[in-house]
Amino acid sequence: MKRIFLLSMTIAMVCSCSIYRKYERPENILPMDSLYRAVSAGSAEDIDTTTIGHIAWEEMFTDPYLQALIRTGLENNTNLQSAILRVDAAQAQLKASKWAFAPSISLAPQGGLTSINGNTASWTYNIGANASWDIDLFGSLLNAKRGAQAALLQQQAYRQAVKSQLIATIANSYYGILMTDEQIAVSEQSIGIWKEQVRTLEARMRVGIVTENAVTQARANLYGLEASHANLLQQQVSGEYALCALLGVAPFTIERGRLADQTLPDNLSTGLPVQLLSNRPDVQQAEMTLASAYYSTNKARSAFYPNLRLSGSAGWTNSLGQAVSDPTGWILSALASLTAPIFNHGRLVANLKVSKAEEEVAKLNYRQTIIEAGRQVNVNMAAIETATVMYEKHLAQCADLERTVKTAEDIYRHSPSGSYLEILTARQSLLNAQLNAISDQYQRLSSTVNLYQALGGGK
Repeated sequence: MKRIFLLSMTIAMVCSCSIYRKYERPENILPMDSLYRAVSAGSAEDIDTTTIGHIAWEEMFTDPYLQALIRTGLENNTNLQSAILRVDAAQAQLKASKWAFAPSISLAPQGGLTSINGNTASWTYNIGANASWDIDLFGSLLNAKRGAQAALLQQQAYRQAVKSQLIATIANSYYGILMTDEQIAVSEQSIGIWKEQVRTLEARMRVGIVTENAVTQARANLYGLEASHANLLQQQVSGEYALCALLGVAPFTIERGRLADQTLPDNLSTGLPVQLLSNRPDVQQAEMTLASAYYSTNKARSAFYPNLRLSGSAGWTNSLGQAVSDPTGWILSALASLTAPIFNHGRLVANLKVSKAEEEVAKLNYRQTIIEAGRQVNVNMAAIETATVMYEKHLAQCADLERTVKTAEDIYRHSPSGSYLEILTARQSLLNAQLNAISDQYQRLSSTVNLYQALGGGK
């Protein structure tokens, strides 16, 4: 019988080896070489995915006004504060899982009065302490502790993901306000020119040089510009309010610089795809979710094995047969219990199946997170290159349209063949090109910020 018992215990120990193994990152979950690619031969010289994700945000954003806004957001944003509290809760849960290895001790005093056949009542008491200790033979407590460690790392990665997103959103909102400022300046300049143009045409109409149709057409364009200007002013105010809400503060006037003065890292080279695994907080969070699910599966497996508990009590009492007037009796007890599951209505098997399924789901989510990380890098690298090309082309377009406007005005003033329609068309085209160039500047800044976030930047 003894041999059978020892053989059974040996088989159980061998079969349970897997429940002690630490989590290891799955191999070949995705071909990392295909995670992202340079959009073209020139783009490889524009973005350094090896270093840009490691740049501190103070070095990434050098505008002092933007830095002050980011600091305010990090101090007051409610989502970030909630993420920090989640980390604190995870740290407390980890401490609790570590204390599970230690014995538990409790004080359990008891007392009562007893009277037999109407005799004088006697007081009996038992003042003692109880202790119990779960011996972690098959890794249940160990996997619970490792799962709590993975949960803590998961919450820390989540906090970093929230911080990175917050910094990027503040920067993009700030650049959006600067873009609106530039568009308002161009709009005001265009309105001033058109007002002067309308006054000139009205004077020329009074002396019969131009028709009323030219005046009304110019005035209609002026009204359109003024309406667009009012809309830009509204966008400016809305952008400031939205940024204040993001910062977690009451609305205030945003002090800011100029769009043309903003600088971000450039002249960089493309790095390795594995960078996304080492620096992106959402990838780290997804992996720690997988690790936590792995340890939950191990814990579900350990439930099939016996549980050993040591317990005991110690104290003193006056109810050991001595006279009540001499309460000097000590009481000591010790107990060891080995509990092995035999029949649990299939709950252990079902729990194991659920844990395995959740682990597979976590693995799929981890894989998809990596794919999404690569997509974001690809999209933003392409967006930076496209915005750079568009900005250069729109600047060239503005230069040619400025010459076109000047030529059309000269012809209109000094030649009978001059057409006011040519001036109108050229000025409208110039205004659109100027607004497009401003938008291109913003898009390049915004795409660089998005790439910074996509590579885990924001520490």
